[in-house]
Amino acid sequence: MTAASPLAMLDTSTATDAMRAQPKTPPKGASRADIDEAAKKFEGMFLSQMFQCMFEGVNADPEFGGGQAEDMYKSMMIDEYSKQVVKKGGLGIADHVARTLLAAQEGRA
Repeated sequence: MTAASPLAMLDTSTATDAMRAQPKTPPKGASRADIDEAAKKFEGMFLSQMFQCMFEGVNADPEFGGGQAEDMYKSMMIDEYSKQVVKKGGLGIADHVARTLLAAQEGRA
């Protein structure tokens, strides 16, 4: 007795019927809050990368720090620095990104 291929046993008619039954209307755009949140996350990521480069040259004080633990937690500290900068107003990157995303959503980009 030969075993049937898993792909041969897959019934695709139900999935195809479900896709055909879905409405053809395009999905609604993101809300202003979603766009603002995405823009702030982008600015935070940008700042984190910038701070990472900035902290590469900073070495730990040998008397009070250093070691593998400090290296491991340094990236977390840098991420928190970037989140705090964004929370306090950031550099204005999030505002520009949000305006660009809104313009693209409205078809003006």
